[in-house]
Amino acid sequence: MPTLATNKKAFFDYSVVERYEAGIVLSGQEVKSVRQGHMSLKGSFAVFKGAELYLIHVHISPYPQAGKISSYDPEHSRKLLLKKKELGHLIGLLKQKGLTLVPLSVYTHTNRIKIELGLCRGKQQYEKREKIKKQDIEREIRSVLKRKGT
Repeated sequence: MPTLATNKKAFFDYSVVERYEAGIVLSGQEVKSVRQGHMSLKGSFAVFKGAELYLIHVHISPYPQAGKISSYDPEHSRKLLLKKKELGHLIGLLKQKGLTLVPLSVYTHTNRIKIELGLCRGKQQYEKREKIKKQDIEREIRSVLKRKGT
């Protein structure tokens, strides 16, 4: 399962409650572009339009070998494929305050392109600062131990 794109910012801004695997509806040139790694998940999220789930603000660059396509919008909304039972479960969970669906990564499973969605709760600013401080302390400890070892 090679990973094609990840949303690093999502892990910093949100705490993941649950994870889901979904398929995505793409055109042929979009599939080739995603397989080459020309996809950005930064700032993207999933929303319900009626009873269907759509991915918003995902940027997929045009495939250069496909030629010029005049009406192509790299950030148009893309339909996500989940089972009806999972969709119903998600609708109920998203009605809770403070939860959102964020794409965490894009990868291939057999011949299909899959998206890992995270049901996330936003972190407060102080939680983000604490995480950065903790990482800095751990980095400093590792460097001190490394210097003492040599």
